[in-house]
Amino acid sequence: MLDSRRTSGNFTVMRIPWVELFSCAFLAAALPLAAQSDWPEFRGSTGQGHAESPKLPLRWSQSENIVWKQPVPGVGWSSPIVYRDTIYLTTALLDEAGHPTSLRALAYDLPSGRPLWNHEVFPVATRSGKHSKTSHASPTPVAEGDRLYVHFGHLGTAAMDLAGQVVWRQTELAYSPVHGNGGSPILFADKLIFNCDGGSDPFIVALDKLTGAVKWRVPRPTTAKSKFSFSTPLIIEVAGRPQLITPGSGMVNALDPADGRELWRANYGEGYSVVPRPVFGHGMIFIGTGYDRPWAYGIKVDGTGDVTDTHVAWKISRGAPNTPSMLLVGDELYFVADNGVASCVDARTGELQWNERLGGDMSASPIHANGRIYFTNERGRNFVVKAGKQFELLADNDLGERTLASPAVSGPSLFIRTENHLYRIQEPTL
Repeated sequence: MLDSRRTSGNFTVMRIPWVELFSCAFLAAALPLAAQSDWPEFRGSTGQGHAESPKLPLRWSQSENIVWKQPVPGVGWSSPIVYRDTIYLTTALLDEAGHPTSLRALAYDLPSGRPLWNHEVFPVATRSGKHSKTSHASPTPVAEGDRLYVHFGHLGTAAMDLAGQVVWRQTELAYSPVHGNGGSPILFADKLIFNCDGGSDPFIVALDKLTGAVKWRVPRPTTAKSKFSFSTPLIIEVAGRPQLITPGSGMVNALDPADGRELWRANYGEGYSVVPRPVFGHGMIFIGTGYDRPWAYGIKVDGTGDVTDTHVAWKISRGAPNTPSMLLVGDELYFVADNGVASCVDARTGELQWNERLGGDMSASPIHANGRIYFTNERGRNFVVKAGKQFELLADNDLGERTLASPAVSGPSLFIRTENHLYRIQEPTL
């Protein structure tokens, strides 16, 4: 059954010293895992940033409540996922000029942090550029059944088994990249779906998840001058039928995921480099419209055809994000601008409840757990804010390492990928 709940970046391998590894493993053993839950794709099991943990840590530092810390080889900003007590990431090995030579998938044991495997998915022989805020391994993997699906944008897509062996590769979807790759794939029924919004002729594609063959491919009919974007689609359910919500430059499309047929569209002019993943609730989707001036939109999802003039319930520009996705908790919609100003608005009307500067630039998407909103800035500083119509800062935590990746959650543990490490953060359980 579809879930439509309201609340739902020359390579040197770093090795952890054996004594530190033993210490981390001992601490991990001292912290019960309790009932673990999976975080199998970008923004979790609902794709909307919600964790079901009532015991997610409130406070941490470089030394406090760190169960383990493991080096992550290579460069990448894909967010971690958690699946069957294993954390999965992707990364890219670079040459001295900063060009990718090998695109890889990594697996870590959840209890101990021990690296399980590090396997090449694609060798790279051609040069490929990127933006300073992205990487050659920015899309987040997705796991289901006995498969892990990894995506590197225009550089290729693959399915692997959970031991890291490649099952199939898809490298025929050539398009002209701008700034590298970013948007993550999603799964629906027998399909792996993702956006291919390059410099020209953008399209959305669905692959057969068993073979990697193209099942359907549809163009995005945008008139925006800049065609490139990096958003991750979202499946929602409307009147018992699925809709594939897929934002891109100049427009958001709702497609039938079975065949890619367009159900409705809403236009937003010249907005481009759209990154935020949509969220859904109250019969609306909530999206960001990208550069140069971002807007936040609330759009009703029960229309057909061009609904720009009929189904845009509200739009606001103050505090709208270019990069982080939004977060819907009950009747309130939370978002944070790239400059670190966070906002809470009424989801139905867009009416502002509060607007506060947290500090530092933001790229990671916020998450929600147990009435708390977790915002992470690019310097590795996390702000925990109480969910509600009144602003209340509960904690200010600092790892002191650059991060653009969004956190993942499993049970009482929070997982954060920084520029060089993967952290498991958890308060002691007595």
